[in-house]
Amino acid sequence: MRKAALLYNPDSGGSQQRQRELESALAVLRAGGVEADLVDTQSPDHAGDEARKAIDSGCDTIFACGGDGTINNIAQVLANSPIALAILPLGTANALAHDIRIPLNVTEAAKASLHAAPRRIALGRVAYSDLHGNPGTRYFVVAAGIGVDAHLFYKLHTGIKQRMGMAAYYAKAWNLWFTYSMPRFVAEYVETDSNATHRAEATELLAVRIRQFGGVVQELAPGASLDRDDMRLVCCRTASGMAYLAYVTRGLLRARWRIPGIDLAHSTRVACDYRSPSTTNDAQRKIYIEADGELLGTLPAEITVVPDALTLLAPPR
Repeated sequence: MRKAALLYNPDSGGSQQRQRELESALAVLRAGGVEADLVDTQSPDHAGDEARKAIDSGCDTIFACGGDGTINNIAQVLANSPIALAILPLGTANALAHDIRIPLNVTEAAKASLHAAPRRIALGRVAYSDLHGNPGTRYFVVAAGIGVDAHLFYKLHTGIKQRMGMAAYYAKAWNLWFTYSMPRFVAEYVETDSNATHRAEATELLAVRIRQFGGVVQELAPGASLDRDDMRLVCCRTASGMAYLAYVTRGLLRARWRIPGIDLAHSTRVACDYRSPSTTNDAQRKIYIEADGELLGTLPAEITVVPDALTLLAPPR
């Protein structure tokens, strides 16, 4: 790392304390011989523009100063390029930082980056229909979800998320557990190991790339790993709230229980669609898609894996 840009949003959970943390991280990098600058961004599109400008100015590393959503935005620009993505964890969940063991203290994370090694990883890719009905595509680093969890992000207002942090996620998830009707959709995928084709009517599907999420969830999809060129699918065929609760408890306790109606598989492609074309015309029955905690749109969707797609600056394993 010779030249770096630290991209952050001053209005996202902004405070004097956060500004001091960023200035401290900047001082650490400069003391370590890195030519580094803070770059404020006002929106995801602006962050992408600033990342491109930084690359054009000769930066070999772009720091995402935020959470998994910020990382996701910058990854769209750095995908399929040699420019490294580094992380200063300032988000709500910081799942990727947990997984690759980046210190959650911003100054310590900056120190760790000076001794980090570039790690080439695959990215997930989602093709979907946006909220206006137009086709869209987006890469993801951590996970993509269709069904229950994406409906949570649809319902969760950004202002609540900023004020309450993870408490907002847990409170809304608890509410949905009692109230959401869990409409079914069709998921088709081929297992990596057996090459067997599966078709399921699911209420939830997760495509996971990391092992450790941190927080309450811990290991959401055992077998997932950034070292693999596929994704770990969690396919929920059940509409039982108790089964969902049992699966989350399983992750919390790091147990290996088999939960009836919930299947795990490795795959490089999964296609999802409504069970009936008429479903798409019913606004109350729309099934949503999220990636790295950001709402994308609705079905139909296809999730694939792009190998050797991103350089991630991470502590030695």
